[in-house]
Amino acid sequence: MQFNIPTCLTLFRVVLIPFFVLAFYLPFYWAPFATALIFVVAAVTDWFDGFLARRWKQTTRFGAFLDPVADKVMVAIALVLVAEYFHAWWITLPAATMIAREIIISALREWMAEIGKRSSVAVSWIGKVKTTAQMFSLFALLWRPDATVVGVGVVALYIAAVLTFWSMFQYLSAARGDLLDS
Repeated sequence: MQFNIPTCLTLFRVVLIPFFVLAFYLPFYWAPFATALIFVVAAVTDWFDGFLARRWKQTTRFGAFLDPVADKVMVAIALVLVAEYFHAWWITLPAATMIAREIIISALREWMAEIGKRSSVAVSWIGKVKTTAQMFSLFALLWRPDATVVGVGVVALYIAAVLTFWSMFQYLSAARGDLLDS
């Protein structure tokens, strides 16, 4: 396995995960900001490692495997923490929906790869917009400095939830023929 800067950034993101969770539970007034800051650092390294890997032509199999895993684990944990903090169905429902979608689409991609049709379920622009809305909402809901930021975060969470369904149905529709073929 070759270590390069993009792979090291991905590994750094994995190492951030326990610190992210610990920061969330710290009993200090600055803990929500620290939690949100760690989340932003992870999001920036997620974008940056992919950009550098493509730009420097340093893509590796290990990086291609670990990058989406690190991203999905960080986002799933953030969604769980936000749902725990707010302890309300109107936050838990979109959070659970987004986690379920990630599991469904990951399973779909794995299955499509097994039958040699992985490109049928490639990332779409809706998925990218969904991710942007999701990251923004999680940042706002982890930081929560005031009611306005929380309100904007909740709106962004629901936008991300709608886009989650939309992109999931796009992926399932693209794979429908293969899924329903006997």
